[in-house]
Amino acid sequence: MPNLIKKFQNISRQHSLWQKGSKIVLGVSGGPDSVCMLDIFASLQKKYALELIIAHVNYGLRGKDSDGDEKFVRKLGVKYGIGIEVLNCKSLTPSPSPKGRGGHFSENALREIRYTFFEKIRRENDFDSIAVAHNSDDQVETFLMRLIRGSGLVGLSAMKFKTGKIIRPLLGIYRKEILEHLDKTHRTYRTDRTNKTAVFFRNKVRHQLIPQLEKLNPNIKQTIFDATQSIAMENDFIEKSIKKIPKDLSVQKILSLHPAIQRRIILKKIQAIRGSLKDISIANVAEILKALKSTKGKSQIVVFKGLKLTRRGDKVIIKRL
Repeated sequence: MPNLIKKFQNISRQHSLWQKGSKIVLGVSGGPDSVCMLDIFASLQKKYALELIIAHVNYGLRGKDSDGDEKFVRKLGVKYGIGIEVLNCKSLTPSPSPKGRGGHFSENALREIRYTFFEKIRRENDFDSIAVAHNSDDQVETFLMRLIRGSGLVGLSAMKFKTGKIIRPLLGIYRKEILEHLDKTHRTYRTDRTNKTAVFFRNKVRHQLIPQLEKLNPNIKQTIFDATQSIAMENDFIEKSIKKIPKDLSVQKILSLHPAIQRRIILKKIQAIRGSLKDISIANVAEILKALKSTKGKSQIVVFKGLKLTRRGDKVIIKRL
């Protein structure tokens, strides 16, 4: 059995990603990562009595290339004898570009489309989980992107091997290992030419920033990946500590806690109201804490990201605008 398959199994076992008889939706774009994941799952399907479905999204953003990706993934489904579901997004209208250069889809919009479709397929088929092909390089890139944009401990812990119904069995495997596996097993895959351009922020990090960092530390990817694991453990500890604290605290009680716990309580309140912490930065939290610590007699008001925080005396209220 190829070494990568063994590593794939060990990672899955270590993080309890799937087990014998699991029913898994496989997100397959046609690129090397997802093709590798599909190939490994297909090789293990009989041994572990796995039920698999391929889910593919044709965004229609690259014309004939997008259609070529869909055709390629459909052929993979036939080759492996695995059913496939396809979402065609050609009718969707992209957001107008702020620079007046035509329409575009943001990375977040594409991600939302993709995961909504995957979850729909999972629910309709009563499957256990959704496997996506994020690898260690993706983890490193995500860490750097969030660091540059401004993120706290939650964001810097980056992606997890398992988040709800989403599993990432390739997360502990580097892109180089994936390409070597595909080469050794003579597996073909599609190449997205936009991945080599600076259109998306991730591509700038991948092709411009990381090569520069590697000049300072050739093992920078492993260093950063290890850091994300340590941060994730510390973040988990704080999360468990927060659960022991009463939800409704006065300003005075909040400020009596450790600064790390103060920040996490604020983030929890924001998440409860907004439904997510998307676009919430360290600067937003710092501004809120400044308002809570203010000794001025008048009420303190902070407006941010569609929310309004009001502090009156020892009480704090956060509402949508």
